[in-house]
Amino acid sequence: MRRVLLTLATAAALTGCSAFGRDASCTRADRDSAVSVVWRPADSGGTDAAVVRVCVKDRCEERTSGDADDPVAGVSVRLPDDVGAVTVPVRLKVTAARDDRILVDAGRRARLTEQHPNGTSCAPGAWTATFRADPDKGLTSPEGLSLR
Repeated sequence: MRRVLLTLATAAALTGCSAFGRDASCTRADRDSAVSVVWRPADSGGTDAAVVRVCVKDRCEERTSGDADDPVAGVSVRLPDDVGAVTVPVRLKVTAARDDRILVDAGRRARLTEQHPNGTSCAPGAWTATFRADPDKGLTSPEGLSLR
């Protein structure tokens, strides 16, 4: 019996469970503070048919639209981890790769929200916002973006 109790106590300690008010243990997942923009590469008209550039304040990142057979692509602009719950300007510019014609030029303001990939009581935290690059509407909510 004592051996069973010792085994259970050891298993509980290793998994982070405790009878002393502790919840599940924190994982070691990491996440960067960033503004992310996702899109459907098929909306661009072909594989790598467009260049997607996203700027947050004075920081910018860009990439080609991706493989038209992939359901979703994206780019993120990294922010300082201590940026906090601020509102930042976000600019999206999508240009045709073959002739630099502007396909989308849109801007919005993003209110960063705190995320805790390891759980609310676990570090680290990150400040994030996510948009969808819609070919007709510009920067929109990613909600409902189909993965097909």
